[in-house]
Amino acid sequence: MKKLLLASAATALVASTAMAESHSDTIKIGIILGFTGPLESITPDMAGGAEMAIDEVNETGAFMGGAQIEAVRADSTCIDSAAATAAAERLVTNDGVAGIMGADCSGVTGAILQNVARANGVVMISPSATSPALSEAEDDGMFFRTAPSDARQGQIMSQVIMDRGIEEVALTYTNNDYGKGLADSFQKAFEADGGTVTISAAHEDGKADYSAEVASLASAGGEVLVVAGYTDQGGKGIIQASLDSGAFDMFVLPDGMIGQQIVDDLGSGLDGSFGQLPGSDSEGTAIFQEMATEAGINPTGIYTGESYDAAALMILAMAKAGSTSASDYAGEIMDIANAPGEQILPGELGRALELIEAGEEIDYVGATAVELIEPGESAGTFKEIEIKDGAIETVGFR
Repeated sequence: MKKLLLASAATALVASTAMAESHSDTIKIGIILGFTGPLESITPDMAGGAEMAIDEVNETGAFMGGAQIEAVRADSTCIDSAAATAAAERLVTNDGVAGIMGADCSGVTGAILQNVARANGVVMISPSATSPALSEAEDDGMFFRTAPSDARQGQIMSQVIMDRGIEEVALTYTNNDYGKGLADSFQKAFEADGGTVTISAAHEDGKADYSAEVASLASAGGEVLVVAGYTDQGGKGIIQASLDSGAFDMFVLPDGMIGQQIVDDLGSGLDGSFGQLPGSDSEGTAIFQEMATEAGINPTGIYTGESYDAAALMILAMAKAGSTSASDYAGEIMDIANAPGEQILPGELGRALELIEAGEEIDYVGATAVELIEPGESAGTFKEIEIKDGAIETVGFR
């Protein structure tokens, strides 16, 4: 089974975990996200979500004999695998982190997993890498994600579109693991549901002009344009060029395209557009949003709750294992995330540590109604949204 820990992982421990094993006063957790690049407008809140969990645990003084946790940030860039790998390597070899919360985008996450995490025996929990290919990646039991796979998002997006009576769409996607995986998943689901994809065309990020791409999409036609891209890069450029030319006036926005910044940038041109992103209407979500607001973090920011949950799961797994060595605590993550046990919501990490210390079972529910399925990823619920008068409004949950 893919999630069984290989013996090699047990021996591939780096100096960082050996240091952490001594239960020194400070244990470091890496936070690697695209602080520059096509998601730079949403990653600060994601990092803030993870750091909320770390701060909450530190305030209790009940982790690993009173040890404090230090968050160490690194830039994945979202799109440059070489830069992301180098940044993750520095987290492990220079900073001595005991685990990594991240990465964000699927391509760089896969690169870090194969080149750093497996090589050094380091656990990764991604809050937002959604490529279906990651479900099949060799990971030595070291990789988890609190976001659902795009295999599921593609199905949900098809349902959202069909329920609005739309049966013919044009599709464009960012030319990387995330975009291609989501586009393929959506097209398969939409056609199975009786819909027609008139064209499925990749676009490159970082271009100044997308008029040629939009002309091809418009020529193929479609009632709406599905844009499986990035909110701060090519996806936004495709929409702007579509609005400028009049090619399309309604857009379907999956997770990577949803953020207040793009709504502010494009103004009324996005009114009426709709989409979906991972989200829950659970009790934990409401509690987390209150906590985030108090902390000065966007309470509804995409993948912010998932980031809180990723950091919390890692910390609680360490506590249950009584160790910060990945070979010890990786095997506890699935148990912590699922029933049976006392349910743990945001703001209750101190209580979780007390229960673990007492030998009691916990079921971490967290900010996003966490339930991990094999191979260590979120089963996932989704929030349907629509853009109205410059605001992202929730329509319902699926």
